Amino acid sequence: MQHARPRQDRLQPVEQGLPHAVGGGPQARRVGHRQARAAPAAGDDADAAGPHRSGVSTTGVHGGDGRAGATMPAILRYSPGHMVSWFRRKKPDAQTPTPDAAPPHVADRDPAQSPWVAAAESAPAPATAVPNPPAPPEPAPPGKPGWRERLRGSALARTFSGLFSRNPKLDDALLDDIETALLTADVGVTASTALVESLRKRMKAREFADANALLQALRADLIALLVPVAKPLQIDATKKPFVLLTIGVNGVGKTTTIGKLARRYKDEGRSLMLAAGDTFRAAAVAQLQAWGERNGVAVVAQGQNADAASVAFDALQAAKSRGIDVLIADTAGRLHTQGGLMDELAKVARVLKKQDAEAPHEVLMVIDGTTGQNAINQVRKFNEKIPVTGLVVTKLDGTAKGGVVFALAREFGIPIRYAGIGERPEDLRVFDAEAFVDALLPAELGQA
Repeated sequence: MQHARPRQDRLQPVEQGLPHAVGGGPQARRVGHRQARAAPAAGDDADAAGPHRSGVSTTGVHGGDGRAGATMPAILRYSPGHMVSWFRRKKPDAQTPTPDAAPPHVADRDPAQSPWVAAAESAPAPATAVPNPPAPPEPAPPGKPGWRERLRGSALARTFSGLFSRNPKLDDALLDDIETALLTADVGVTASTALVESLRKRMKAREFADANALLQALRADLIALLVPVAKPLQIDATKKPFVLLTIGVNGVGKTTTIGKLARRYKDEGRSLMLAAGDTFRAAAVAQLQAWGERNGVAVVAQGQNADAASVAFDALQAAKSRGIDVLIADTAGRLHTQGGLMDELAKVARVLKKQDAEAPHEVLMVIDGTTGQNAINQVRKFNEKIPVTGLVVTKLDGTAKGGVVFALAREFGIPIRYAGIGERPEDLRVFDAEAFVDALLPAELGQA
């Protein structure tokens, strides 16, 4: 019993060249679902007569009017070449160029007769504007004028200049304004309260004739607060090499400070060596090497992600063998809140002590002047891991408030060795308490 199969009908055009074989003109006809399994070759036409031998079904092709047409073997037997070519897709004939068909000749155009061509050839090429490199900034003037010029943009200097320019009345309101200015400039609550209360007692005792006299007393108190910490760094010539280890958080300017210190010590006639211990930050080693080449100083480096303690150890060993006067070791910036990183910093100091029990002879911590009261926490945490013996306050020549210097002096009493007031190597100044305070107050109080 045969199973009924769903009939799959489709319209198929019939070869136009076989009208008598299919019993009608060229038109679309129905084709059954059973098709030829294999098309007979041209040489098998004699065997195509038998349907069982050729393997081709005998399903008839009927026209739309019901007339029976020829069978498929008859169609293939009639013209197999036509049917095979009909099933193939007709490809367009390639356009083969003939020898007679030559490309059109384009006459050579004379530049003299073509004004646009001549103008294009004779026009000079536009000059490419090469920007000139920016000129290096000028160093600050020496002495107090340089401090005043670079620190006049600080918040404390702007506040005091505006406060006393209008000749205020000597009363409690003036003291409140002074206290607000000190707090806003990050002097700190403890230092600000102590300064203002001292002025208030003296004002009640009628020691001040006017506001300018009170300002003179404030200047003296500020200087007295900074004088104990204004101690320049003294290089001990008996210690060869004198090891100086720089520490600090990220982005405070440690590597730049090392480059400026190298320039200073080189100008003083000291032999110098640098240790590229910041192996974490990208291009930190290359930056220190550039400073070394600029100043003619040897740099000991091991590459990216090397052990900082190993770099410091090798540098100290090399400095001893060469009889170097000063060795400055750089370290990677790290947040004071990361205990693991702080332990690595303490490891550098322990490794240096294996070669020299007194090394490092100076632990110089670099503080960003724009940090504010967070600098207090930084110094406290670093000082717990490795004793800090000196401070460098950088970036005081911009929008730094400047008051953090007073807070550091009152809180820790650590000597402030240097202050950065510009980009040039000469702008790394030995900290001067009187010049610093006079730069923050109106000019008529402290003359250069």
